Amino acid sequence: MTSNTGLQLVDRDEEGVDRAFRADVLEGLSEAQKAVPARWLYDDAGSQLFEDITRIPEYYPTRAETEILERRGEEFARLIGPGRAVVEFGSGSSVKTPLLLRAIEPAAYVPLDISGDFLRAAADDLAIKFPHLPVYPVEADFMRKVALPEGVADMPKLGFFPGSTIGNMVARTAVDLLRTMRETLGESARLLIGMDLIKDQSVLQAAYDDAAGVTAQFNRNLARRINRELGGTIPVDDLQHEARWNDDFARIEMHLVAQKDLEFEIAGRGFTMAKGETIHTENSHKFDQRSSATLLLAGGWTPVHRWTDDAGRFSLILAEASIKRSAP
Repeated sequence: MTSNTGLQLVDRDEEGVDRAFRADVLEGLSEAQKAVPARWLYDDAGSQLFEDITRIPEYYPTRAETEILERRGEEFARLIGPGRAVVEFGSGSSVKTPLLLRAIEPAAYVPLDISGDFLRAAADDLAIKFPHLPVYPVEADFMRKVALPEGVADMPKLGFFPGSTIGNMVARTAVDLLRTMRETLGESARLLIGMDLIKDQSVLQAAYDDAAGVTAQFNRNLARRINRELGGTIPVDDLQHEARWNDDFARIEMHLVAQKDLEFEIAGRGFTMAKGETIHTENSHKFDQRSSATLLLAGGWTPVHRWTDDAGRFSLILAEASIKRSAP
């Protein structure tokens, strides 16, 4: 069953423009290194393109994470237990979610996503697969604390954050998000989170710059969204997708590179880019056991168990809300 109880609309102005999107774009493109937060890649078109990315040969994370979810169901059931409300942050199409839900006997499912139409379509599809499971789709920016539906208020919570989306954020933002998740989920919550692992640079770069150009379309879609929603005049065809490995930060970076000097407007404000200048659109940090544990602990979560796929490419980590302490 699907319920719209708890649906939260994104804050929009009188013209229907997402205020946070406009503010992030205008601020980010005014900086010396132009940048837009990665979450704005995921409008309806971007979300669909990302689903296409998960099926290309070079993109291993989805297959590796799915392998873990398919093979470790009994362990999930034992360590998580039944009767929890599963709150998925950035639910997308919820392709992996049924594997988890079948394993742990949840009491409810709450998908959170900033892309409303995509969210509701995915929630309806999942409700068909689980007709007796209450489903409460919530359209919201989960970077901020989210008020969960009243129907799950008294249930213990399991946060689900698959896909290594946490790796899209610099450390301070990732820690802030983990703390926000803890506030959203409550003191007795648990979190099942995906983190991609450090591996050969050639494998990483191929995953973010595939031969068919799907990732390039996904990246350039951000410029199309800006033009459509913010009255932009960005010449999309003059921006080239580029994926770079930054070893100092253990991350893949996605950039849109100006192929010539550019001038354009966004929301009535003028911008310029010199040839070779970039808009930094996404990071994808990679982790090892120590760095993933450090990040979780800083965000208020204590790792309980970790799983990897057979090839050791990807990890799923179960953590519990840390007990708050006033001193070490």
